[in-house]
Amino acid sequence: MKIRYIIYTLLVLLVGYLLYNKFFGEGASKKEGAGGAKGSRKGGPVPVNVLLAHDTTLNTVIDITGTISANEQVNLVAQASGDVTGIYFNEGSRVKKGQLLVKIYNQDLQASLAQNNYNVTLARENENRNRQLFEKEAISKQEYQTSLASYNALKAQSDAINAQIKRTEVRAPFSGTIGLRNISPGGYISPQTPIATLVNIDPAKLTFSVPEKYLSLVKVGNKVKFTTESASKTYNATVYAIEPSVDVNSRTITVRARAANPDNELTAGSFAKISLALNQIPKTFMVPTQSVIPDIKTNYVFVVDSGMSVQREVKTGLRTDTQIEITEGLKNGDSVIVSGIIQLRQKAPVKVQKVVKK
Repeated sequence: MKIRYIIYTLLVLLVGYLLYNKFFGEGASKKEGAGGAKGSRKGGPVPVNVLLAHDTTLNTVIDITGTISANEQVNLVAQASGDVTGIYFNEGSRVKKGQLLVKIYNQDLQASLAQNNYNVTLARENENRNRQLFEKEAISKQEYQTSLASYNALKAQSDAINAQIKRTEVRAPFSGTIGLRNISPGGYISPQTPIATLVNIDPAKLTFSVPEKYLSLVKVGNKVKFTTESASKTYNATVYAIEPSVDVNSRTITVRARAANPDNELTAGSFAKISLALNQIPKTFMVPTQSVIPDIKTNYVFVVDSGMSVQREVKTGLRTDTQIEITEGLKNGDSVIVSGIIQLRQKAPVKVQKVVKK
């Protein structure tokens, strides 16, 4: 039994010796020395790729989404209450501005107008007769003015009845396509009763939002290309209006463009994929996004100068998905470092491995 304990003790000591020798012995020292030799090479030049700065023309095109809306759209309602005596349009048809669409019962008003017009005729004859008598000084001025006032009052009453009659007619406020009707002949309608929707979608309006950073480039007259889910062709539009304020929640500005739609291919409410071409910037520098290092108050890049990395403070402008515009701080021919940036420091030796192209 004691021999067994002795054997176990010897095995534990042997394992301990092997572990000590592995981590703290001569072999470990050699590995550490090799590692130290390898680490010493970190003091050498940092291999980098560079981009030669040169003037370029920036064509700013952004891809966004928008919504197609009608040029004009209105929900038709009556201005008077009563029974529908006539419907003069077909659902989904084209109508012209001023066309009679719906008529409401107005026979009582027509009768009142006829009676009043008869009184107007009599009052006009009476006024004419009294004017002649007044000119001959056969009646007083007061008598003539009384007959004139009576005549004018009856004319005004006829105008009021005519206005009421017009309110019993629903006419198209503009030319367009009328939708599905919600009334029937003989039904009773009021100003709260929806009749149908009238839409004019030629030209169509395209409404979309542009990020605030592009605000200076969005102008009236900018060209827009867009597609819809219902058609494979590309449509053209032109910006005609820009919202004067930025949305504080989305930090975007709303823009509206017009697109010709003579064949009614575009439908109000449709989703649109938009490609907006902004103004060109003729001479500028563009560098990869990763080469610009943001600081608390500014931005900077590293350039190669006499085999060393040198920090250069820059001012930035527009951004694309992969590049940033440099508006100040670079000149033609500067070698902008675009790789290995995390290992760089001021005046660190570098070795250019490759000159990359944009």
